[in-house]
Amino acid sequence: MNLAMNEKEFTVFHMCCGSGGGKRGFNRSRPRVQNMRGRWRCIGGIDVDPAAIRDFDNAGPGRPGTVMDLFTRAQYIAFHGKEPPPGWREATPEDIRRAAGYERPNAVFISSPCKGASGLLSEQVSKTAKYQALNELTLRCIWLMSEAWAGDPVDLIIFENVPRLATRGRHLLDQINQVLQRYGYAIAETTHDCGEIGHLAQSRKRFLLVARHMEKVPPFVYEPEKKPLRAVGDVLGRMPLPGDPRGGPMHRIPRLHWKTWVRLAFVEAGKDWRSLDRLAVENGVLRDYLIVPEYLASEGIAVPDPRTSSSREGSGPLGVNEWSQHTGTVTGNSRPGTGTFSVADPRFDPNAYDCGQYGVCGWNETTGAVINVKSPGQGTFSVQDPRFPKRDTERNHYKNCYRVVKMTEHASTITGGASPSNGGLSVADPRPHWERHSGNLSVMDWLRPSNTVIAGGKGVQGGWMSVADPRTGLNRQKGDNYLTAGHYGVVPWNQSSGAVSAAAGHDNGRWSVADPRVNVLPAGDEKTVSIIRAEDGTWHRPFTALDLAALQSLFDPDEYWSDDPRIQAEIDSMHAQKRAEYFVLDGNSESAWRERIGNAVPSDSAQAIADVFGVTLLLAGAGETFMLSSMPIWVRPIALALAVAQGGEHA
Repeated sequence: MNLAMNEKEFTVFHMCCGSGGGKRGFNRSRPRVQNMRGRWRCIGGIDVDPAAIRDFDNAGPGRPGTVMDLFTRAQYIAFHGKEPPPGWREATPEDIRRAAGYERPNAVFISSPCKGASGLLSEQVSKTAKYQALNELTLRCIWLMSEAWAGDPVDLIIFENVPRLATRGRHLLDQINQVLQRYGYAIAETTHDCGEIGHLAQSRKRFLLVARHMEKVPPFVYEPEKKPLRAVGDVLGRMPLPGDPRGGPMHRIPRLHWKTWVRLAFVEAGKDWRSLDRLAVENGVLRDYLIVPEYLASEGIAVPDPRTSSSREGSGPLGVNEWSQHTGTVTGNSRPGTGTFSVADPRFDPNAYDCGQYGVCGWNETTGAVINVKSPGQGTFSVQDPRFPKRDTERNHYKNCYRVVKMTEHASTITGGASPSNGGLSVADPRPHWERHSGNLSVMDWLRPSNTVIAGGKGVQGGWMSVADPRTGLNRQKGDNYLTAGHYGVVPWNQSSGAVSAAAGHDNGRWSVADPRVNVLPAGDEKTVSIIRAEDGTWHRPFTALDLAALQSLFDPDEYWSDDPRIQAEIDSMHAQKRAEYFVLDGNSESAWRERIGNAVPSDSAQAIADVFGVTLLLAGAGETFMLSSMPIWVRPIALALAVAQGGEHA
């Protein structure tokens, strides 16, 4: 027998809502109990950041968010160090009700600022008046919410923050518990990994306070199901490579200081900055490595890294994630120098990035096509030759070329090929008195008379037989000797070259160029976009802002890109109707994007919480007080149920 599905709508309100990660999660939730199914409707949100509210409004259907400062005047002055601007006033419970459209929510999701309790902040700084005021917003939000709907209390409350709030903000949590108990709530404090709750590709430990109004909601609230963490590649592998126009403005490699790129190049995949401690440094210079330029479209560098260990060492700055492992927590300051926010991307196509410059072929490999220009800087025109000459008597003749003999030593045998390149046929002459040699190789000034022209002066080496000619040839005419072969001519960088003949050489025409790229390696503090190609063939790169948004599950890559052309055509058609070709947050500032992404609640984690909240409310609406479940009741470390039997107790 088929039973008709009984649908129930629940409402949710978000305080300190940020860019709408929690809103996305609740909107996706579809809790179900037997023939009962629920759905969530957003009735509003509050945040002090106007850009975050615009993101919140774009995060899905629901009542628009409200820009509102929740500080008291004293807290505002303590945090900002100045009086509020004209027209500013403290928020009241009436303001909260107005922001919710005067509807009562079934659930309230509170994600107040966590910087004051974050482990990234020192204990001393966290105790300053500025950050204490920020921490006090936790209690302020709970009080405003409780007072706003005091006559008809909210059914369920979820409050999330950083785990260290349980210690640095213990006095505030004690007051929060007292307020909630006064309004008839049972409370459970716990620490969960949002990565496990939401099946994310990052580990994100958070403090969660769950409150249930005991009179209105008798059933237990069970913990969300825990799932294994995913690999970074499971998420990023579904996205185009950085720089692909399909990724939009948020999918670009950030410009970093050159020294940051170099450090990042030497961090092993799966490890952090402590990899750098194993490098051999002598007199401030790397002993075993040489960095050379590689003329890529984005100024890349290539580093042969022989270190293949893949064990993780922690989550410190300059960490590089392996493609098959999950990342650390995505924070509001997610930059390569502040944590494991780079990845060894195996989707590296040398042909796509024109990375042949200064390439070295293996002895057992084939070389590329041999072209007319074949210097090391123009392609893979070098080889790893294992036949290195040993230092023995049989091969000393290779070390004799261009050798200079001391004045006090005897010369080597003079052979038929007696040129400087054929042996020790030059001498280090300690007699520096050039005047006795009649000014060999000297150049006469144009305005001075010449010295005596002697009969034996055969060439420039015979005396003062050269002149500094100021007539540069700027006004020469066709047929002039200065305009013929152009021996040793140099072509300006911004001009075209003449016809290249078959016998072109550096000394028989204008076949050289004035290359302005003299300082090919940037200064340490110069910002650039680089490509780091590790020896294992992966691309060591920072996460883009779009990568971080995907890791936070703020959007689903499968809704934008597919390897199946038919599915991609459907996606393109859908986006054409919505006029949204790619995911993008409000504004143009990458640092602002990254901060709001890091502060966001992972949407998939919020959906998991919304699912268990919805199940509890469905049971309460049906008059049930118990449901058999293999999941633990959401109370830790003591497994007490959030049930009516607790009375006014606080577990």
